[in-house]
Amino acid sequence: MMDDRSSYTDSQRSDQPQQPPVFPSDEAEDAPLIAEAKYPIGLPVAHRAFGFRGVIFDIDPEFANSEEWYQAIPEEVRPRKDQPFYHLFAVNPQDETPYIAYVSEQNLQPTGQTEEDEIRHPAIDEFFAGMQDGLYVPRMAFN
Repeated sequence: MMDDRSSYTDSQRSDQPQQPPVFPSDEAEDAPLIAEAKYPIGLPVAHRAFGFRGVIFDIDPEFANSEEWYQAIPEEVRPRKDQPFYHLFAVNPQDETPYIAYVSEQNLQPTGQTEEDEIRHPAIDEFFAGMQDGLYVPRMAFN
């Protein structure tokens, strides 16, 4: 069996122009593209259709919930799976009940936040250290 490292090293010694090594992921032309998230962690947002508000605390590059959850969404408003989905610390607008929401990027819009319209979710203070420049600042650094 040939060792890829030695063949690359041997090819570096030749007088021919050098090409970077090709890895299998570089060759996968039909591999699905992963969408880049439009909104950052810590951004206050609102749902476009339902109006509830929340703060983004995690992002999936594409749909990563159960098929049962997805099928429970009425077909006429069911979002595409091939877009970022956001985990929110959300609050019910009628009674301020806190909950966790999972929302597609197409259904979110950024909101500004003042002290009067602060999102009151108990996990916000545990996860975020405060606000800076319109974003909640995570207590922990992300990769």
